[in-house]
Amino acid sequence: MTEISREGLSLEEANKVAILIHGRGANANSILSLKDYLHLEGFALLAPNAQNNTWYPYSFMAPDAQNEPAFSQAIQQLQSLVKECLDQGFKTEDIYFIGFSQGACLALDYATQNATKYGGVIAFTGGLIGEKIRKEKYKGDFAGTNVFIGSSKQDMHVPLSRIQESAKLMKEMGAQVKTLIFEDPQHTIREEEIEWVNKNILSGEV
Repeated sequence: MTEISREGLSLEEANKVAILIHGRGANANSILSLKDYLHLEGFALLAPNAQNNTWYPYSFMAPDAQNEPAFSQAIQQLQSLVKECLDQGFKTEDIYFIGFSQGACLALDYATQNATKYGGVIAFTGGLIGEKIRKEKYKGDFAGTNVFIGSSKQDMHVPLSRIQESAKLMKEMGAQVKTLIFEDPQHTIREEEIEWVNKNILSGEV
């Protein structure tokens, strides 16, 4: 059973939930440090810890079979967290996904496999998962959900072409997608990304 780190308000007290998904080689504490930069007041923060600090063993663009069964298990872990929130009385539009790198890929893929109206999907360097994007894998309607993807145009792990392809599919499924692509080669989260997300997704404004 995956260990879940919980910060912010309790599910009983909060009116919104953020599910934060760490990157390869990291852990829940590292992704939870974003609470010091993102506007997450009033949120319950749920951050699962991946076994051995990785959600799946190979690149997110490796042949699909190479990342099984770990990838499907990771998706199921997110499904369990979402179910816990729904059972607690939250609506899907109260649920936000925030991920970095491998966690960003997982956030995007889970949300697109289960597209509906979410509070937001925030992907700091990520794209949909698979050797190729298989449209038949994804279903639902994002109903205007705000999706953010930020990255370097020459990121060492996530090709710009996969980000563009992912954004296109999510738009076709009803998402409002914003991509911020930077000239620097860094695999990181930039101040400009934090500022955009705070203003446009986490501001509480409609």
